[in-house]
Amino acid sequence: MHRPLKIFHALLALSLLSFIPAGVRADHKPATKDLVTPEMTEESPAAGRRVRQVAPEYKGTEVYHALYLPTDWKSGGKYSVIVEYTGNQFAESGSTGEVKDANLGYGLTGGIGFIWVSMPYIEKGGNENAVRWWGDKQATVDYCKTNLPRICEQFGGDRESVFICGFSRGAIGASYIGLADDPIASFWKGMMTHDHFDGDKTWGYAESDRKSALVRLTRLKGRPVLACGGGTDFLRDHPELAKVTILRPPVAKIFTIPEGKVIHPHTDLWMHRDSEYRDEARQWLARHK
Repeated sequence: MHRPLKIFHALLALSLLSFIPAGVRADHKPATKDLVTPEMTEESPAAGRRVRQVAPEYKGTEVYHALYLPTDWKSGGKYSVIVEYTGNQFAESGSTGEVKDANLGYGLTGGIGFIWVSMPYIEKGGNENAVRWWGDKQATVDYCKTNLPRICEQFGGDRESVFICGFSRGAIGASYIGLADDPIASFWKGMMTHDHFDGDKTWGYAESDRKSALVRLTRLKGRPVLACGGGTDFLRDHPELAKVTILRPPVAKIFTIPEGKVIHPHTDLWMHRDSEYRDEARQWLARHK
């Protein structure tokens, strides 16, 4: 009596395994887990750790940058570098404007192979970071020009493979700060932005107009740019400036908003979830590093 019962159970199991619901591929795999940006700590730098650093010139102030060493980092090694500038403080999208809350560079690299530096905007007076717009623009530019070479020397950053990225204010800042003069522009091998771009519209600060932005963008000298999200269409009219790739990630389809920390489609967290658009962004980075 037991043998027919066993045969029945075996046939039932096979029939269940062969049944594939409509819309689900036979090779369907569970979604990969979303990335989580490491919290910034006061610890010493180490592989896989994100730490707060105060430059010697700003000792005794609240000005700081955040340094992340990739999980594959080893002393004496050589690593590509990505420098990030954050968006404005904008509660509607969950953006605090704080260096410690940057996410874009981590999503782009996945925490592997790249030293990631979240640079500050220096507030007027030089005592704290600016969470809205540029603060003291020249001090902000000078901070990067002083500290980026220092970080590369200390932690094995490859000066020939340094990229700048930014979200929102930082997307504008990649050019407004990152191409402010020839010395800082010479740092970058490429640029990646998300939502907005220098010259897309005129804002309430000096030299935000299209003509001024185009002068800054000439300092790219044909280097590659990945311009994601909105505010980038005008770049199609200026192919002489850079090797521009435009990507339109549908954030509202990648996430069901509000979902976790993603409370608005204007976010620097879009690459924390696996998607074909993240794949394209990472492939772009891999091609150009």
